[in-house]
Amino acid sequence: MRRDPFPRHRHRCGCCPIVPPELLRRIAQNGTKPQREAALATLATDHSLRFARATAQLLGGPARRITLAAAEFVPYRTIFDAGHREALPGKAVRVEGQRAPRDVEVNEAYDGLGATFAFYADVYDRNSIDDAGMPLDASVHYGVRYDNAFWNGRQMVFGDGDGEIFNRFTASLDVIGHELTHGVTADEANLVYLGQAGALNESISDAFGSLVKQYKLGQTAAEADWLIGEGLFTRRVKGVALRSMKAPGTAFDDPVLGKDDQPATMKGYVHTTADNGGVHTNSGIPNHAFYLTAIALGGHAWEVAGRIWYETLRDRRLKANATFRQFAVLTVTTAAQGFGAAEGKAVAAAWQGVGIDASMGSRRLARRGDRGAP
Repeated sequence: MRRDPFPRHRHRCGCCPIVPPELLRRIAQNGTKPQREAALATLATDHSLRFARATAQLLGGPARRITLAAAEFVPYRTIFDAGHREALPGKAVRVEGQRAPRDVEVNEAYDGLGATFAFYADVYDRNSIDDAGMPLDASVHYGVRYDNAFWNGRQMVFGDGDGEIFNRFTASLDVIGHELTHGVTADEANLVYLGQAGALNESISDAFGSLVKQYKLGQTAAEADWLIGEGLFTRRVKGVALRSMKAPGTAFDDPVLGKDDQPATMKGYVHTTADNGGVHTNSGIPNHAFYLTAIALGGHAWEVAGRIWYETLRDRRLKANATFRQFAVLTVTTAAQGFGAAEGKAVAAAWQGVGIDASMGSRRLARRGDRGAP
């Protein structure tokens, strides 16, 4: 029997917005009046969503969708129009196989869900989010000038943005891949959304969000932009994306947003209680390790680097409260055992490049040959 991917009483990512709360707070402090109002409203909504989700978990409410008992890997998508309200899911406006309406957001959401489903099915033989044919639902036009998008444990939700700092959130395929991957992570590893484990949770979503886009475009690791949220910012913003896996800390430098504060190595690790221990900030470190791995291994990043990360995510030795080093040790072990010594050394060198020594731990794990924690 397949285990329940969403067990109760865990601090998991029940509502995982793509835009960090710290960025919204900066807008609320530095933006124009309309920008501040949109950011404050978004922060309030995000806080309410997290509280409601946590309450539902403690009360034992159902957190997963009924899946389809189908042998074939076929997506079943439903796109809803929330009508600028915050009641989900809204009115169904496009279902699987239905002709595209004129609504750009509806069609972008539909296509993005399909691209993510195809990526996981074609590359990793995974049947939807839960690997059991889970229907993919999404609501667009959520709230008024809502500056975010999120996975709530059941479905995707997209805001239209404020039109001044943020464009519509359906426009970025890597964002859709990122958010749906939170569901995959919850299903496989249930990494707690706190501290280093939470940063790993965010980083895994960034990595596979980028791979979804790379797979769709047929790009090699060298050809990819490695940006997360490219296209979300309007032309008014001095920035290219929310995050850069290639060069953390360089995605934006704007009078309203401030400067991208993601560190690329452990030397810049940010100790904070904000944002669940800096999960969106410190994710830059494992993000950069994945980028370095992909570049070192070359070719299409989803074939080797992505496979190593995916199998590590599915490894039962990966604990819910894993640290960066514990995750790194497992990736090195997975690479060496699944591909070869050269690949293992490349992954170890990538982690060394961000200030994490994973080689010795992986050797000990290989010698033990057990299923215990690294």
